[in-house]
Amino acid sequence: MDAPTTTSADNGTSGGGGGWFTPRKKPTTTPDSEPGTPEARRPAAIRPVGRPTDAPETPADGTAVPPASTTGSASTGGPEQRHEPPEAIPTPAQYASSPAAAGVAAASSAGPAPATLTPAPFASTAPSATGPDEPRVPAQRPAPVSAPGQAASAPAREASPDAILIRRAMAEVAPVAEKVTSYFYALLFVRYPDLRPLFPAAMDTQRDRLLKALLTAAEHIDNTDVLVDYLQNLGRGHRKYGTRAEHYPAVGECLIGALSKYAAEVWNEEMEAAWVRAYTTISQVMIDAAARDELRAPAWWYAEVVTHDLRTPDVAVITVRPDQPYPFLAGQYTSVETPWWPRIWRHYSFASAPRSDGLLSFHVKAVPAGWVSNALVHRARPGDIIRLGPPAGAMTVDHTTESGLLCVGGGTGIAPIKALVEDVAEHGDRRSVEVFYGARTDHDLYDIDTMLRLQQSHPWLAVRAIIDQQANQQLPDAIRAYGPWDEFDAYLSGPPGMIRSGVDALRDVGIPSDRIRHDSVEELVAAGS
Repeated sequence: MDAPTTTSADNGTSGGGGGWFTPRKKPTTTPDSEPGTPEARRPAAIRPVGRPTDAPETPADGTAVPPASTTGSASTGGPEQRHEPPEAIPTPAQYASSPAAAGVAAASSAGPAPATLTPAPFASTAPSATGPDEPRVPAQRPAPVSAPGQAASAPAREASPDAILIRRAMAEVAPVAEKVTSYFYALLFVRYPDLRPLFPAAMDTQRDRLLKALLTAAEHIDNTDVLVDYLQNLGRGHRKYGTRAEHYPAVGECLIGALSKYAAEVWNEEMEAAWVRAYTTISQVMIDAAARDELRAPAWWYAEVVTHDLRTPDVAVITVRPDQPYPFLAGQYTSVETPWWPRIWRHYSFASAPRSDGLLSFHVKAVPAGWVSNALVHRARPGDIIRLGPPAGAMTVDHTTESGLLCVGGGTGIAPIKALVEDVAEHGDRRSVEVFYGARTDHDLYDIDTMLRLQQSHPWLAVRAIIDQQANQQLPDAIRAYGPWDEFDAYLSGPPGMIRSGVDALRDVGIPSDRIRHDSVEELVAAGS
């Protein structure tokens, strides 16, 4: 897994003072095209339900649309590591007839269905914010928001008619998910060949993301709070791909074409109408979120590598200087694209709290077949230019409370944990912070010295290293052995398996779900941000 990025606040101040720079080189590539194939009958026309009248045109020079993330952010144990309508625009009322669609529309002028387009190559110029001069600062939420991929804690409610129909179709196509996904892309590229350059030349890493995003949306179609937040995050993140409002109807048309072919046994006009309503509402939420974001921030940032510190043969701490101020919160993550693999983005957590010099750091672990992670660890050097998407994630510190922080980081998942510790220190808090740093071997504790230095500087901080091959207990067991944790907020970052077992352990010791913050890797990968 390409783990979150983490780096000491005083590590990496080389390469030219604190001034912003103009990238010396902006790699360009010629996207490859792929022949499409089959045609399917065209379903009812799908169009966005509308768009804010004051929304500006979305930049045309970009990329495409991948699937989604958690508001907590990428299980930042990290991912590889973790949106113009056609001429006739129906009104929202036309699509709000179903309880599911109406609920989502009411919560946020509408929203996009998890369709998957992908990033385009580096553009010759980076778009700049068209709105106010003041840079956007990510909103800080006092309480974590359950991500679509996580178990929802809300009480069970009777499913709406549209939700029942949508889930029935999803259940029907689940056994042939790969065929559905392949057919969807074939339809899209044959009917709309101009969209092909928005996707990676090699589609193997893209194939399964669409279905995951659809399953997420289908599962939460009646859960307005979760779904709207999920979709807005997707809409903002898709700006970096060059996704525009007019792309959504094409994606929806081909999606329904693929579903109708492989769910033929249960497909009928009523089911198609349910999908059209849901997708129309979903896509509008994403379109609106992207339009609002366009007023405040660029679609992406260029960043120059200023230091590259190889901590182990497969882990590097990379520090970059963005070409414009980059506002974010400790605990968040971003998506990264390298010049060697255009339109392939992966998520990494920020390894430090915001710094006065504007530099950003990431911890990257090269994983087998990891295109982006291997490029960053083994190929990137000072002076190289990469691209960054917008910050995302809600695994942030709530500074309105005095609760202690129980932080669990595995592998490179220690990166955002270190950022949270720095954030608490910078706010002058004297809250108890307990850090459990999990690793398979001593060799994997590549940042333990930094954590121990922080512990020496702050009496309220305790750091415990838990090494699998030396300890008699696993990380979840170690958490149970200490405590009590009833007055702590919990933060987890690491591989998906560690996140799952960690959440179970925390619930076992009495920490309620709404006080457990983490970003789901699955969602991050899906969010494509």
